[in-house]
Amino acid sequence: MQPNSTKHTIFITGGAGYVGAMLIDLFSTRTDIETIVAIDKEPLPELIKGVKNLVYIQSLTCDAGWQEQVRKYRPDVVIHTAWQIREMYGDKKTQWKWNIDGSDAIFDFAFSTPSVKKLIHFSTVASYGAYPSNTIEHLFTEAEGFRKADYLYAEEKRICEEHLEERYKKSGQGVQVAIIRPAAITGPRGRYMRIRFGLQSALSGQLKESFIHRLISLMVSFVPVTKRWCRQFIHEDDIADIVTLFAFEPLKSSYEAFNACPPGPVVTGKDMAAAVHKRAVPIHPWLIRFAFFVMWNISRGRVPTSKGGWKSYSYPIAVDGTKLTRMYGYQYKWPSKEAFVKKEGRYMKYVK
Repeated sequence: MQPNSTKHTIFITGGAGYVGAMLIDLFSTRTDIETIVAIDKEPLPELIKGVKNLVYIQSLTCDAGWQEQVRKYRPDVVIHTAWQIREMYGDKKTQWKWNIDGSDAIFDFAFSTPSVKKLIHFSTVASYGAYPSNTIEHLFTEAEGFRKADYLYAEEKRICEEHLEERYKKSGQGVQVAIIRPAAITGPRGRYMRIRFGLQSALSGQLKESFIHRLISLMVSFVPVTKRWCRQFIHEDDIADIVTLFAFEPLKSSYEAFNACPPGPVVTGKDMAAAVHKRAVPIHPWLIRFAFFVMWNISRGRVPTSKGGWKSYSYPIAVDGTKLTRMYGYQYKWPSKEAFVKKEGRYMKYVK
């Protein structure tokens, strides 16, 4: 996709995060971007320290003051990726402030700033809800809507989308909105450059920083697999390319949500076990629930096994991501299983 002649100013929230920093790194090579403005509560990450046209603001989005700093650069595209994904142990009030109040502030900024023409918001497929009635064969579409959940990440994302739609309807519809609901994002940058406590890092034995991490690695010397556990994965390069499409090409509707997930078979528990060269051991969901409860409390949240999270390891959430292809002709580069296992993509050049 070749840059066009129009100069853009892009405002990215969560600039130090997995997706945000990746987008800044990618956009820094484009000749049609005048300025990239980024905000994050964390310091400037190493990956993007050399970006010359980057204005970096270290602040929470729920705090006051950043709006005027950003507004003076006249951004025309806002990309909202900032999110506290992992539940904060015993501090839901702060998490709500960061996620919901912070998102509301971003939406209010986008809809009240005359220069802004597009808002791209990151949501999640988790908000379709991991229910016992779900099946691997049923693929959720965007038309089905979200359902309430006791998993805080999914529930806050559901509420956030409700707030976005309410503000959009009150705004006079001068800003186009594209919502991206990604499946699990993976790739070389996620697997090797940002090793954190996650599914792949736990299963592959990359967690070695603390006693808790080493304990988890010992516990998953095999892969516990419930009967209907599955995942869908999207490669980080596909995510970056989808955002690029929405940010720089004309949008075909004023407000639209898209599942971001490649077509093809889901990745089953047995597939994941095979990918990390371990034996799959069938277990019942109640055992997953018990293990999540114990690890959440004895680790005080350092192991991300918060309330309701066990359901996504027991009941499937499979989605249909073909709407992107139907509306925009987007062709996913990696199927789910290949995205999960292959060492390919833009960031392999950084992996030793």
